[in-house]
Amino acid sequence: MKMKTQRKQGDIQRVPHHANETGAIVENLTDEIWQAIVSNDSSYDDKFFYAVKSTGIFCRPSCKSRAPKKENILIFRSAQQALSENFRPCKRCKPTGERLPDEDWVDQITQCIETNYSEPLNLKILADMCHGSPYHLHRTFKRIKGITPAEYIRKVRISKSIQYLATSDKTITEISLAVGIPNTAYFITLFKKETGYTPADYRQLISDGGVK
Repeated sequence: MKMKTQRKQGDIQRVPHHANETGAIVENLTDEIWQAIVSNDSSYDDKFFYAVKSTGIFCRPSCKSRAPKKENILIFRSAQQALSENFRPCKRCKPTGERLPDEDWVDQITQCIETNYSEPLNLKILADMCHGSPYHLHRTFKRIKGITPAEYIRKVRISKSIQYLATSDKTITEISLAVGIPNTAYFITLFKKETGYTPADYRQLISDGGVK
């Protein structure tokens, strides 16, 4: 009969690890680790770090950010492992112990927009995902990029919709939904404002060889 050994809080039981898509060794997401993340348990800090695939950011367990979806999480034993997989340190919890430069934070924000453009996005959602306040995110992004986050979101969505028009047979409504704009009429208005054409006219122009 096996006897259970007592463990102190924060002393994580060794769990099986596996290789992710790039071959890096990552830990399995156990119930214990998941509970540490959702409860922001500081006793687990430096025991593991968690990265979020949808944002490209990694954090300490104690980070006060909104809990990510389970399927988007990767667990690493060190900050260096997360960095080697091209995840960027969270601006809020500073998992490397260093302050994240504003330029790097804006890179995180743009990556987050470009990855999640098909989902509902506004300043508050973006600030939650990128671990900062809406006001500071808006001000910092505009200072470095020269446009607001909302303007950048629109540009990404229009760019993606152009790709769909050129390379797929999706309907205008389907494209509108695919780029995160559920209101088709608004999508058509926005597309024309940005390009000078309606989506249907732009698709015809592509078909006629008028757009390269």
